[in-house]
Amino acid sequence: MSDLAQIWVYLAREPLAALTVTLVAWLIALRVADAARWHPVANPTLISVVLLSLLLLGGGIAYRDYFSGAQFVHFLLGPATVALAVPLYRQWQDVRRSAVAVVASVVGGGALAAASGIAIAWAMGATPQVIATLAPRSVTTPVAMGIAERLGGLPSLTAVVVISSGILGAAVGPLVLDLARVRDWRARGLAMGTAAHGVGTARALRVNETAGAFAGLAMALNALATALFLPLIWRLVVGLSR
Repeated sequence: MSDLAQIWVYLAREPLAALTVTLVAWLIALRVADAARWHPVANPTLISVVLLSLLLLGGGIAYRDYFSGAQFVHFLLGPATVALAVPLYRQWQDVRRSAVAVVASVVGGGALAAASGIAIAWAMGATPQVIATLAPRSVTTPVAMGIAERLGGLPSLTAVVVISSGILGAAVGPLVLDLARVRDWRARGLAMGTAAHGVGTARALRVNETAGAFAGLAMALNALATALFLPLIWRLVVGLSR
């Protein structure tokens, strides 16, 4: 048993072990999602996060040590985001014809998402720091963390809220859109990209290429609009409240 413990300690410190565990967790999550016939609740991102969290907690491994080995996956987020331009290019004619509707819906949806988060937190008596943390919850994680830091929030908590929001949106979003009888793949993609950013975009790409293209566009536009306007609006609101 002591030999096994020493082997485990050695593997836990090796960067390759963290990368391997991450990939294995993702493959297991894909198998589970496939067995569930890709039901929205059986989201691979959620499943893999749960598996990795249980492993880190059970093995007593610090997240910092894990991330030092798995950061290559984090690096691939950049190329993966750029690759979203490929389906967008293929749907460029539809995007051009719907430009006004796209901009209006994304800006309106992003503003509503930020306002609803702020309103709920304020109504429940949250501190200004927590409110600032929740304000950019519908924006993709790196941008949301930067906005939260600029507003005086907690970037680490923002990351948790954003990821949770994306997983929930990807799981529940298709069901809500079905209940609302939204059949247009462009509209479904815009809704998923605006409300559930990267996770929702991945879900939309899995279902339909047109929805995925519009979801990627919505994610990018929402991040840009929120990064530009939310700090200005926040300063105005804070200034008027003093």
